[in-house]
Amino acid sequence: MSGKSLGIGIIGTGNISSAYLKAILGKDGLSGFPVLNVKALADVRPEAAQARANEFGLAAKSIEALLADPEIQLVINLTIPRAHVDVGLKCLFAGKHVYSEKPFGINFEEGQTLLNAAKKAGLRIGSAPDTFLGGSHQQARAVVDSGALGTIIGGTAYFQCPGHESWHPDPAFYYDIGGGPMLDMGPYYITDLVNLLGPVERVVGMSSRLRNERTITSAPKKGQKMPVLVDTHVTGSLGFASGAIVQVAMSFDVAAQKHVPLEIYGTEQTMIVPDPNFFGGEVELRKRGRDETWTSVAVEQPYADGNYRSLGVADMAQAILDNRPHRANGDLALHVLEVMEAFEISARENRTVFIKTPVERPEPLASSLTNGRLG
Repeated sequence: MSGKSLGIGIIGTGNISSAYLKAILGKDGLSGFPVLNVKALADVRPEAAQARANEFGLAAKSIEALLADPEIQLVINLTIPRAHVDVGLKCLFAGKHVYSEKPFGINFEEGQTLLNAAKKAGLRIGSAPDTFLGGSHQQARAVVDSGALGTIIGGTAYFQCPGHESWHPDPAFYYDIGGGPMLDMGPYYITDLVNLLGPVERVVGMSSRLRNERTITSAPKKGQKMPVLVDTHVTGSLGFASGAIVQVAMSFDVAAQKHVPLEIYGTEQTMIVPDPNFFGGEVELRKRGRDETWTSVAVEQPYADGNYRSLGVADMAQAILDNRPHRANGDLALHVLEVMEAFEISARENRTVFIKTPVERPEPLASSLTNGRLG
């Protein structure tokens, strides 16, 4: 339904809100999403909301006024992880559809509460990450769906870094309850793996926390100490319902690594998938055989040429207008949340954890595009 739009409100105007607004409004060379009509911004710190509103030529309101605005139909929740469910429930109670930043909740029980509330209210619930909708990841999905890899055996998923205190202006929440490498970065990797391989059936994990305090080395809080309340090195394996087995490592403790973010192993070919924290990147294939070489896959899907944070919101808004399912949906987010929490349970209880939430692979984005774009 080209030409129609939904009224959008944003709660939470921290670091990530700038990326969302640039993508929605078409800044920095991005094409923008006309289906998202931003009406107002809000934050628990009114001065932060006003500053961001001034930056993008938008209106700032109190959270209460934003939720009471009848022109706002969908709220993008960009608050810190601990507030995601509380703010999401307030939006639902106000009669608004909600799209939340990741993670969906800081634990499975929270996420289940949010999803149940949305279904009871007859409202849509969505969640980041939406990077799996980016052109390169959709191209990788097309390779899998073509059968060119053969039977999928498994793969690897690696994110390992020294931590975020060297660059983020206010990194303490990364080490608070609801943070840590699995809940922070795991959503990108596990969501993309579900997009490629389908639902996870079981998880085996181990984890460690070698420091109980860390020092911020970035401005403006350089030198301040932060308590570490979560494990910061998490490893293990995912067993998929398809039979594939994927090794996983998420860490804020590793000085450097040379692993690629994602590899998928098939009986006929191996595929390298680019960093799932981004929408683009190179997809590579190599057939089995000593004399074979790596070849690049031409990326023919849209949204691979920039940081399209809000692509999932745009698909959700378009889905509401078109009365079809949206892709970055609550069922997918809850499944991923259960998988991530399973690493903690497995590590603590030294057992395999079986996943209970059902989920279907999202439909390829191409099926909803008009002239190669959403809307």
